[in-house]
Amino acid sequence: MNVQVYCEAVETKDSRNKLLVPSIWIRENHEPLVSLMDSNFNLIFEPSISKDYNYLIREDILAKIGRISKELYNQNKILIIRSAWRSFEHQKLLWDSKFAYYLKKHPEKSDVEIKERISYFIAPPTKSMHATGGAIDALIYDIKGNCVMDFGTNDGLEIDLSKKCYPYYPEISAEAKKNRALLIGLFEGEDFVCDLKEYWHFDYGNAIWAIEKEKEYAIYGPIPAVG
Repeated sequence: MNVQVYCEAVETKDSRNKLLVPSIWIRENHEPLVSLMDSNFNLIFEPSISKDYNYLIREDILAKIGRISKELYNQNKILIIRSAWRSFEHQKLLWDSKFAYYLKKHPEKSDVEIKERISYFIAPPTKSMHATGGAIDALIYDIKGNCVMDFGTNDGLEIDLSKKCYPYYPEISAEAKKNRALLIGLFEGEDFVCDLKEYWHFDYGNAIWAIEKEKEYAIYGPIPAVG
């Protein structure tokens, strides 16, 4: 697969989806948010930038994560939950943090260049699918190897944001391709859709899911805050 052709196809489809999102009918089913931390699943929780983060998801997603976790544990692996529901405030905190990180890492780049790069991967506060409670960010920990598995752009839990993050980017190692296939396959088997640009991000029930699955409507709309 040609890298340029693949990336252009991803970006074209992603732009189309972003334009479609506001027009998607949301038939909110009012499922409550529940905490994955209250489950008895074998999970690892990546530390969050948000204080007292509870890794909330919509109630019907709980069983899906449970089955994924069980399947991985049978393979001597553990599902890592990086992020779940995010408030608008949390999303802004994440965006600002990434901006500061890349500003320090790339002092040669202008603010505009850094904002453009971050915007490729992190949605503005009011536009993130994480606000719906129907989005999960995940990786996998290998028990035998005592490490986070190699997905081609990560050093442990730290992910370098670039076009190599596109799920089927052709120029990554065979091992990284195999690990991405495992992660994506497990979530797709539970009716999630993988984000077009982020191999670790999965959507269910929200507008992006409705677009990709060609559903009549989404069942999860944004929940700006709780409590």
